[in-house]
Amino acid sequence: MSTTESTIIQQYGILLSFKDCAALLGRSSEGLRVTLSRDSELARKLKPAKIKIGRRVLFRASALAKLLDEA
Repeated sequence: MSTTESTIIQQYGILLSFKDCAALLGRSSEGLRVTLSRDSELARKLKPAKIKIGRRVLFRASALAKLLDEA
């Protein structure tokens, strides 16, 4: 487990809510929603981290840590 991943898990947990993911990326919730609805580089990188449980959209901490480490 990378230090980025352990830091994210310690602060937010294994699965991040939309609001938590937006805060981690320094965006508003609505800004993140718009980003994911478009075909951009960031959206293509975030989509593998996204999972739906019922109507809720959550993001995997491990995938977000990998994305941040590559940036």
